[in-house]
Amino acid sequence: MTKLQTPADDPFGAAPHERPVPRISIQAFCEFPDTGAALQRAAADRRLSKANLTVQLGGIQAAVDHHSGHVTPNLLIVETRLQGTAALEEIDRLAEVCDPSSKVIVIGRTNDVELYRELMRRGVSEYMVAPLNPLHLIEVISGLYLNPDAPPVGRVVSFVACRGGAGSSTLAHNVGWCIAERMKINTTIMDFDLSFGTVGLNFNEEPGQGVAEALSAPERLDDVLLDRLLLKTSDYLSLFASPAMLDRAYEAEPAAFEAVVDAVRQSTPCVIVDLPHQWTPWVRQTLLASDDIVVVATPDLASLRTAKALADLIRQNRPNDPAPKLVMNQVGIPRRPEIPVKDFAATIGVAPAMVLPFEPQLYGSAANNGQMLMEVQPKSQTADAIARLAQVVTGRAPAPDADKGVLPFLSFLKGRKQA
Repeated sequence: MTKLQTPADDPFGAAPHERPVPRISIQAFCEFPDTGAALQRAAADRRLSKANLTVQLGGIQAAVDHHSGHVTPNLLIVETRLQGTAALEEIDRLAEVCDPSSKVIVIGRTNDVELYRELMRRGVSEYMVAPLNPLHLIEVISGLYLNPDAPPVGRVVSFVACRGGAGSSTLAHNVGWCIAERMKINTTIMDFDLSFGTVGLNFNEEPGQGVAEALSAPERLDDVLLDRLLLKTSDYLSLFASPAMLDRAYEAEPAAFEAVVDAVRQSTPCVIVDLPHQWTPWVRQTLLASDDIVVVATPDLASLRTAKALADLIRQNRPNDPAPKLVMNQVGIPRRPEIPVKDFAATIGVAPAMVLPFEPQLYGSAANNGQMLMEVQPKSQTADAIARLAQVVTGRAPAPDADKGVLPFLSFLKGRKQA
C-alpha cells in the first residue's frame, strides 16, 4: 500500500487563520458595539460554518445571569470594560456558573500583562485586546480546539470557469502539476465533473470510480480507502479522478462533497479542486468554503457577466478573505472582437492575476498527448505564466499588481499588430 504523505511532512498547508473550526457551540457577551460587529463578521465567516456562534450584549454580568440557569457552551467569549482587580472579580463570579469543561476567552480594552497572567492562572483560555480582528479571533478559536499532535490541514484551491470552454480544468490540472513537480509540494487534484471530467485524459490515466465511490459513502473514507481510490502519478502528485461516464447520473448531497474535500485535505498539503461549469448547492458551497478561488474567464460578454456575478457573490459571502484570483485566458484570438482586459477587470473590480495568450497548437498537442503544457513547451510564455500562477495560489510569491499581471502577457498582441 502506498503511504499517503500528510501535510505534516511538508511545510505547505492551510495557514493558522484558514483552519476550519469544528462543530462547537459558542456564546459571546460583549460590552461595546465594535466588538459585537467583529463577532458578527466572524460568525458569518466560512471557517466558522460548522460552529454555532451567538452574540449578545451585556458583558460578563449578562453571561453570569444567563448561565445561572443554563449549561455553558463549549466556548464562552466575554468582554469586560473593567481593569485590574475589578475585572478579576467579574471573572471569579463567572467561574461560579461556568462548566469546568467550557473554554473561556476574555476580551478587554487594555494591554495589561499582569491581568493576562492572572486570567491564565484562573484557567481562562485566552485574553484578547479590542478592537478585534475577525480573522485573528477565528485563529485563536481554531487553536483552542486543534490537536497539537494532529497534522495541519491542507490548503484547498478551487478553479471555476465563467463559461464552458474557458479552460478552467486545463489550468487547474497544469497548476496542480506545477505545484507538485516543480515546487515539490504534495498535491491532489480533485475532478468534480463526474460525467465529463478530463483529469484522466489530461494525465493519460484510467480514471476509475475514484470521486464517485468516495461520494457514495463519505463516512467510509479513511486513509486506507483514500489510498486505494487515488491515482498516484508521481512522488508528489495524486489524482482523485471522476468516472467520466454517462451510464448513470451521479447525485450526492452537499455534505458529501464537503466530507470528501475535508478527508483529502487531511492527507495532502495542497488540494486543487476542479469544479464543473454548473451551478448547484454543492458547487456553491465547495467554492465558497475554499481557502482560495481561481476564476477563469475569456474576454467576452458571457464571461464578463458571470465573472461579475461570481465576484459579487464571493465578496458578499467571504468578507474576511481576499478577492478571487482572476485569470484571463485565450486572449488574442485572431479576428475575434474582445473586451479589453483592463475594461474587463474594471467592471468586476478584480485585477487579473494572470493573462494567458491564445495558443491552440500548444494546448492541442498537450491534450492529445496526455501531457502538461510545461512538458510540451517548457520555455513558452504560457509555461512561464503557469509557473507564476502556481506561485500565486500557493502564496510562495506575491500576487502581481494589475500592470505587472497584464502588460507582460499582452506583449504578444503588440507583435501581431506590427506584423
